[in-house]
Amino acid sequence: MAKLYFRYSAMNAGKSTALLQVAHNYEENKMKVLVMKPKLDTKGKQHVVSRLGMKRKVDIVFAPEDDLVQLVAKEPFAHCILVDEAQFCTAEQIDQLFRLAVIDEIPVICYGLRTDFMMEGFAGSTRLLEIAHALEEIKTICHCGKKATCNIRLLDDKPIFDGEQVMIDGSDAKVTYEPACGKCYLQKKMRYSKKKKTVKK
Repeated sequence: MAKLYFRYSAMNAGKSTALLQVAHNYEENKMKVLVMKPKLDTKGKQHVVSRLGMKRKVDIVFAPEDDLVQLVAKEPFAHCILVDEAQFCTAEQIDQLFRLAVIDEIPVICYGLRTDFMMEGFAGSTRLLEIAHALEEIKTICHCGKKATCNIRLLDDKPIFDGEQVMIDGSDAKVTYEPACGKCYLQKKMRYSKKKKTVKK
């Protein structure tokens, strides 16, 4: 039976690079892959873009209301489905990817964040954590050298810890993200909270 995989990490861990490598491996062995990403991910537009500079055109860019089973059925047979930025999928779309793996017997490998910059789950990643057959962490490090498990949003290079869940880095030059360990994340959040309280006075 084919499986649904969730390969997750903090920001800047090389998820897109890993996806592109898997696509290359399949194609080098004369097998077809289907690369997909949510429309919500505007970075790279019609491409999966790696921070190392590599990119690849996406086969399917899908909206929240799209049925992924139906979209995949319109494409030529694929030996594997690769989904970038899977945290932006709806829970229903993750169920559809599960069906593609189990019923249609196509391996589905999803890459994405586990949590957002407020340490809260995305709909897609939360559902993947619930039903994926295999969970695999792609590790990266905090600036202090410890393993990063959190994401810090920076606006004009200053950390922020509230606001809209989705702001795509690269779509706004003022918005960037950095990976952080739990200790560094909380220390920066506490310093930020103190500064906000001081400003209000």
